[in-house]
Amino acid sequence: MTATINRAPSSFPATGRDSVRTIALDPGLRGFSRDQAQTGTPVAHAVQRPLRVAFVGNSLPRRCGIATFTTDIERAVHARPDVAQTAIIAMCDPGSHYDWPQSVRLSIAEDNPDDYRAAADFINRGGFDVVCLQHEFGIFGGASGNYVLDLIAALTVPLVTTLHTVLAAPSPTQRVVMNAILARSARVVVMARMGREILTRIYDADPARIVVIPHGIPDAPFETPERAKRQHGHEDRKVILTFGLISPGKGIETMIEAMPAIVAAAPDAVYVVMGATHPHLLRDAGETYRDGLMARVRALGMEDHVVLINRFVDRPELLEHIAMCDVYVTPYLVAAQLTSGTLAYSHGQGRPVVSTPYWHAAELLADGSGVLVPFQDAGQLGAAVITLLCDDQARLAIGRKAYAASRPTTWAHTAERYVDCFRSACRMEGLHLVETARAGAVPQAAAPGHAAA
Repeated sequence: MTATINRAPSSFPATGRDSVRTIALDPGLRGFSRDQAQTGTPVAHAVQRPLRVAFVGNSLPRRCGIATFTTDIERAVHARPDVAQTAIIAMCDPGSHYDWPQSVRLSIAEDNPDDYRAAADFINRGGFDVVCLQHEFGIFGGASGNYVLDLIAALTVPLVTTLHTVLAAPSPTQRVVMNAILARSARVVVMARMGREILTRIYDADPARIVVIPHGIPDAPFETPERAKRQHGHEDRKVILTFGLISPGKGIETMIEAMPAIVAAAPDAVYVVMGATHPHLLRDAGETYRDGLMARVRALGMEDHVVLINRFVDRPELLEHIAMCDVYVTPYLVAAQLTSGTLAYSHGQGRPVVSTPYWHAAELLADGSGVLVPFQDAGQLGAAVITLLCDDQARLAIGRKAYAASRPTTWAHTAERYVDCFRSACRMEGLHLVETARAGAVPQAAAPGHAAA
């Protein structure tokens, strides 16, 4: 058994829970007395009292987008006055060891099936009201990540699942895993409308259970780039930025190919690529991909106009680099990208964005708060960047529009929507258990294929 507890479960303050007798046979009926379960009358304050939420997913200091997202949403939910306790159950990839923060109460070794069952037991015994699973096939062990199904099947509290990827053409094993997660989840969160459309069309998911909550963003003030440029040594330059873990598929090659034309029109332009090489790519191929990018930069004679910064930065430094850019680019290569945290963060800081039309970008920038260009088209990508770099007024107008449009997605607003979703899941699970009790059956946690309806 390699599941490890980072710190012992803390004792919780009284929040009204103890004033209601619960059905001892099933922790899932917290908030309903035996008589109330039989009559179907819920206790109002059981839904309104402060919640205790367990998040399952990656966590910082692990280097990946889901780790950043899980850490950010846990912090935002924890900060709410209507939340009593939060904890992260963090996935640990093979061969890695992390110095977990205090928010991580338990870690799961990705490739150890026993750890998943131990995590479910930890959650069930920990007094949590709801679990929020951050799902991506690649972060869980087993065939298409199916080890996580043991965890969710054993839960005795409601499950809310955030899907970071929704596949329109899943393999047979991926479909089995996704169907089981959908069946077990009282609510499913996706970050773009396309996710809801795919779930209902491809997986026959119940649309009433699907909630679209856009990717959260820091609530940073709007500012023009001059201050940050001076601080980072890029004064008198027009800065184009891409950030995030570096790997094929991000389209960085396309942007590098566009740089000679951009420099011809704007000789002071510099393209900054901020981010460490993706850990899995680094493990499997070393820095071969990054070396290839730099070789192409040299072949094009763009050494003075392309900068690759090979490090994973924390949020303050990241926000500073976003603040210094005149144009942000996400030239991804394929449409099937449901969410991009880098796009959300840059758009949320009021940076003019030029992007290929992958799903998230197509939805986010449809209001004119950014510019969309075709996939793998260096000519049109370069032309769009040139237009913005050479028109200060248009660039500032698009940036202000992006900043205004993104205010409803700050982490505080995102946390509010998640808590509403958690309470909805608790109500849904409670009603299912009430119906079960009315029928005279011993209430049990819903298993895959038999979720609360």
